[in-house]
Amino acid sequence: MNDEKQAAQANEVGKPAKKETIFSGMQPTGALHVGNLEGALRNWVRLQDEYWMYCCIVDWHALTAEFDKTDELKESIFQVAVDFLAGGLDPEKCAIFVQSEVKEHAELHLIFSMLISVPTLMRLPTYLEKKDTLDSYGFLGYPVLQAADICIYNAHKVPVGKDQAKHIWLANDLAKRFNYLYKKTLNEPEALFTEIPLILGADNRKMSKSYDNDLRLAFTAQETEKRIKSFYTDPQKIRKGDPGRPEQCPVYLLHRLYTPEAKAEIMPSCKSGELGCVECKRRLAKNLNAALEPIRERRTELVAQPDYVWDILRTGADRARQRARSVMEKVRQAMKTDYRKAAT
Repeated sequence: MNDEKQAAQANEVGKPAKKETIFSGMQPTGALHVGNLEGALRNWVRLQDEYWMYCCIVDWHALTAEFDKTDELKESIFQVAVDFLAGGLDPEKCAIFVQSEVKEHAELHLIFSMLISVPTLMRLPTYLEKKDTLDSYGFLGYPVLQAADICIYNAHKVPVGKDQAKHIWLANDLAKRFNYLYKKTLNEPEALFTEIPLILGADNRKMSKSYDNDLRLAFTAQETEKRIKSFYTDPQKIRKGDPGRPEQCPVYLLHRLYTPEAKAEIMPSCKSGELGCVECKRRLAKNLNAALEPIRERRTELVAQPDYVWDILRTGADRARQRARSVMEKVRQAMKTDYRKAAT
């Protein structure tokens, strides 16, 4: 269902049509983990009821680091789509699609690349962080493509953590430059900052599949319990009876999300030494598995229906393409590069 039809239906039943658009994207890294769920997906599920929403699996972005692993992309895309749906995204409320299925992303990226200087890109945190391992033109221009991803839907807001502030600033700046040079055409997107809970993996680093320290939504209850048993804890708490420092323990950070009595019971019991790490992990595994059970059940159903999942991605791409084409027509008109129309 496209945005215009949804707006018409909303008006018919006396409800106000949603007025603002949000764009969100995630790389196809395969099955999502608890960090992805709590850091992004839960927030997207909440926002889909408040905004027009485009949820994109950004496969072109993945090529900056894994251009030699394209044979793995299809399965990774499928797994991300499954977790989007199992986690609560509703294809009737938001467009869920694959970036490369909407070629207008690339067209606007090319135009934006003419409006930005190389030194500006070289000062961005993402480039500085990985420049010693990634040195391609595509990696340098990654934030420009990201800006195009956002602006091709004329998005008003982008839900991100504060670590992405510079990239949203760049998208805003490129939209401003375009509007100044040509004609007011593009919304100048703003970050919709969300409080992202700190979630660490088994080794006390950021939860990531590349570190193999994560808790995947695709894990069974037994696999989840086994991984939690391997989690790093406070190095000063060697045995039960030793006072702990829960604020420095990745197990407690997860308790805050999945154990209602974390602050009232887990924290003081850990600090006093009454609660040992083995029991603490056992309780976390029980609570986390209970919370993830509905997602896992839905996930199992979706994995068994690959045609249904791919149909959702195709339908989402059709809807996204309709919006992107409309925006690109306005972009070409503003630039006076719609040559065929000008000739007639």
